Amino acid sequence: MSETTSTIDTTTDRALKAKHRAMWALGDYPAVAIDVIPELGPTLVAATGVRAGDRVLDVAAGTGNAAVPAALAGAEVVASDLTPELFVAGRQFAARNGVEITWEEGDAEALPYDDDSFDVVLSCVGVMFAPHHQIAADELLRVCRPGGRIGLLSWTPTGFVGELFRTMKPYAPPPPPGAQPAPLWGDEDHVRALLGDRVTDVVAKRQTMTSDLFASPEAWKDYWKTVYGPTIAVYRFVGDDPQEVAALDADLTALATRYDRGTGSTTVMDWEYLLFTARKQG
Repeated sequence: MSETTSTIDTTTDRALKAKHRAMWALGDYPAVAIDVIPELGPTLVAATGVRAGDRVLDVAAGTGNAAVPAALAGAEVVASDLTPELFVAGRQFAARNGVEITWEEGDAEALPYDDDSFDVVLSCVGVMFAPHHQIAADELLRVCRPGGRIGLLSWTPTGFVGELFRTMKPYAPPPPPGAQPAPLWGDEDHVRALLGDRVTDVVAKRQTMTSDLFASPEAWKDYWKTVYGPTIAVYRFVGDDPQEVAALDADLTALATRYDRGTGSTTVMDWEYLLFTARKQG
């Protein structure tokens, strides 16, 4: 069982999870995963040492950014996500790579698996969006066998995506009581505190991926506001106020401009993430 006793109201939590599921079904997250951040999953799988014969769980798997490379490494993989609408693209992604994955709907804060079920538990910019961090961390550990590995890749609070969420916050509805900011999972001290002395062999590295797909900061903003669920949700929240929409447009464009280090016809941005691996105490 989890190390934390939940005092969260069940009805309120169910409504929150329904909103999260709907948010990630907006736009075209498969395009983000496959076209914008494809390197992240393989990076996480390699760092966690996934190998043939491992039983692997990819938590908040989305379209299989980590699940597919884990399967390519020879592992038996279960991909779990709160938003099963993403599994259509995930199955296509797996088929293109010639691997089979078990896709199962599941809440990262209440994983539908027995204790000690997996050799490796992964999450690639996924579990970080579960609203109650300690509960999610306890679940990751619960389903990992003693001596098994945990691998997490999360956007940092001070990097581009952390800044993105900070930029959108004034335009977004207030978070529900008890919900924690997703980019905290990109803070090493925060993750260490969540896992505590239940893990050993911790390795935490800040790394960056480079985005160079967009011709200009404006082009990135126009793309992101149509494909990325959290951004779409914020635009919908202010959609009846043209001035707020224009201000959000300007703020997002300014953010991308600030990070742009391109010198030609392409916007080049470095997006920082925390790569965190550990072993569950045996």
